[in-house]
Amino acid sequence: MSRLFMERQRLYAVSPAHGRASAEDPALCLLDEAGRTRALVLGLAHPADWVAMARVWEGVQNDLGWPAPAIAVDGREGLQLWFSLAEPVSAMQAQGLLQALVTRYLPDVQARRLSLWPRSTPLVEGESPSPVSHASPVPAEHAGGQWSAFVSPGLAPVFADTPWLDVPPGAEGQADLLAGLRSVDGALLEHAIAGLNASSASASLRIAQDSASAPGPAGVAVVAPMATESAAHPAAVSDTEPRDFLLRVMRDEQVDLALRVEAAKALLPYMAPHRT
Repeated sequence: MSRLFMERQRLYAVSPAHGRASAEDPALCLLDEAGRTRALVLGLAHPADWVAMARVWEGVQNDLGWPAPAIAVDGREGLQLWFSLAEPVSAMQAQGLLQALVTRYLPDVQARRLSLWPRSTPLVEGESPSPVSHASPVPAEHAGGQWSAFVSPGLAPVFADTPWLDVPPGAEGQADLLAGLRSVDGALLEHAIAGLNASSASASLRIAQDSASAPGPAGVAVVAPMATESAAHPAAVSDTEPRDFLLRVMRDEQVDLALRVEAAKALLPYMAPHRT
C-alpha cells in the first residue's frame, strides 16, 4: 500500500468496508452506501483563477479556523479545493456548506464556473443509478494525457491557463503535499455553521436535516454572510519576476519532479545558448 493511497484514505475516504467506490478509482471510496462523504470539493474554472480561489483557501483558515484544504488542478479546466471532514456528512449537508462558502467568499463568480461535489444526479427512468455522484479522485489521467494533481499554494497561480500536468505527478511528492493536511473536526464544523448562521439573518440557504439514524453533524440552517476583509487579500506569489520564480521552482528539490520539469520547459525561451 503506497503512501499516497494511505494519505488519500486518511483524508477523504469513508469506511472502505461500507463505502461505494467512484467509477474512476475503485480503490478510493468517497461515498458510503447512504451517500455520505468526508470529502467536500469546490471547483473553479473558465478560467482557473487562483486569486479568486485563494479567497476561499485563506478565508476558511482565518475566519473559520479550519485546516488548509488541499489544492488541486483538475486535469481538464480548473482548480479545486479538497476539504477533509473528520466525520461524514450527507450530500445535502455538503452542498449546503459549499454553497455557503461560495456565497461568502465568491459572491462575484458566475455559477457556471463553479462545481460543488458531492452532488445529486437526476435518476433516469428505467435505470437505477446512484442519486449522488462525486468528483474524480486526484491524481488521475484525463483525455489527451493531461493529469490532475495536488499542488502547493505557491505553484497554484502557474496553472491559470493550463490546469493540468503533461506527465504523471510523482506519487511521493503527492503524498508529501497531503501529509501535512488535517481534517475539519466536529467542533470546528459546528462552530463554522454557527458562525455562518450568525453573520446574516436574511439568507435562506439551509442544510437539510439528516435522518436520526445517520451519524455525523446534525442538519442545521446555514446562512452565507458577506465576504470579510481578511478574505479580500488572497495569498500571492512573492516572486514578481516570472523567470526568477520558475528558477526557484526548478531548483527546489522539495518540489515534485514533474513540476520542476514543467518549470524547466517554461524557462527555455529565457535561456541563451552556451558559447563554446
